[in-house]
Amino acid sequence: MHTPLATIGRAPREPQKSKRFPLGRAAMGLITLAGGALASSAPAEAHVKWFAPYIVGAAPQPVAATLTNPWFWTGILLVLGFFIATVMLERRPVGQGALSVLDKATSPLWSRSDDFMRVTFGAFFVAIFAVGGVYLTPDLKTNSEVISWAQLLIAACVFSRRTMPIAAGGIIALWVVALRDYDLFHLLDYLALGVGVAGYLVLASTDNPKWRARRFLVLRWGVAIALMWSSLEKFAYPNWFYPLVEEKPFLTFGMPRDVFIPMAGVSEFTLGFGLLWTPLVRRLSAVSLLVIFFTAVYPFGRIDLVGHALIMAVLFLIAADPCRDARAASMVKFRGAMPKIGNLVTVPAGLAVALVVLVSGYWGLHGTIYGANGEYASPTSEISTHSHDPEHPHGPAAPGESGGAVGSNRTGSHSHH
Repeated sequence: MHTPLATIGRAPREPQKSKRFPLGRAAMGLITLAGGALASSAPAEAHVKWFAPYIVGAAPQPVAATLTNPWFWTGILLVLGFFIATVMLERRPVGQGALSVLDKATSPLWSRSDDFMRVTFGAFFVAIFAVGGVYLTPDLKTNSEVISWAQLLIAACVFSRRTMPIAAGGIIALWVVALRDYDLFHLLDYLALGVGVAGYLVLASTDNPKWRARRFLVLRWGVAIALMWSSLEKFAYPNWFYPLVEEKPFLTFGMPRDVFIPMAGVSEFTLGFGLLWTPLVRRLSAVSLLVIFFTAVYPFGRIDLVGHALIMAVLFLIAADPCRDARAASMVKFRGAMPKIGNLVTVPAGLAVALVVLVSGYWGLHGTIYGANGEYASPTSEISTHSHDPEHPHGPAAPGESGGAVGSNRTGSHSHH
């Protein structure tokens, strides 16, 4: 049975061959555009909190340090060039042909999109139940067995429309309960994705066709915001990534670490932003992100695969979504209040707005919670962004040794594999 189209409420249509543009040339155009998407951005890394020590309350690097970094602007210009070129081509037969190629390749997945998402959600929660000792992600540790059994209950509830709201409530409850052990600012990394998944489950369970048609749109916004928010760590705390780069130098593809890290941050932010743009931009952004996530599995293993499973599943559906309506990125319709997102001028304008809003939120919330100098600021000691962990040989020295970290407690530091 076909799944209703996520963004406009119609059943997915069968891809039609373009009469004006040969399918072979369209495929070549698609390959060229996808290559441009990957070439215009540095590979993103695994979530740093899963593999390296950190202190959430440490003062972030000033925004001015990023704004004066030439590699940040180099990455922005490269990605803007890709976005603008893609939007221009999307209006031409080659762009429509590329979309038809994607439709043809992904129509089997899109026709079973709800089944795919439910199976993925169920498998994810069974996996973290089997591993045990985590709330939602590898860095959110817990000793409570009740949490693990709650995860199994969530997995069981995603397969029936009657019990999907229970699963949605369970996901939000896990996030709220995690506040007992982790700071609000830390958990904001996972809020957008959690709300997106919970929103999907609620909307997928409703009989109201207008609300149900928005279920995949909510997922897409959740993943996009989650990616953009988490990418800001690379600008706020570039030294969190130094240990990983030193241990796995091949991650940088030969680039110096201070070139790679800001470029990787730009890559993650802009590709997340691309998920909210025109059909071809968002589908190529999803494909590019999938390539990046899959390549990270080899160096980082199963933890990275399981931890990113929900995001990757949503990316598959974004790449498969046959909707041609550029306005489908909007959660609410504005009559004449906003320019069409296909206009070329809105590409840099939209990216600028996204950067201003999220950067202001990230640095502003951190300053509000921890103060301008961070929770671990001291007039006689250097602020450390890493807590000592003997399981991480790349971590700072133990207290009393040269370069030792400032002491840690619940509100500022969690070091986990």
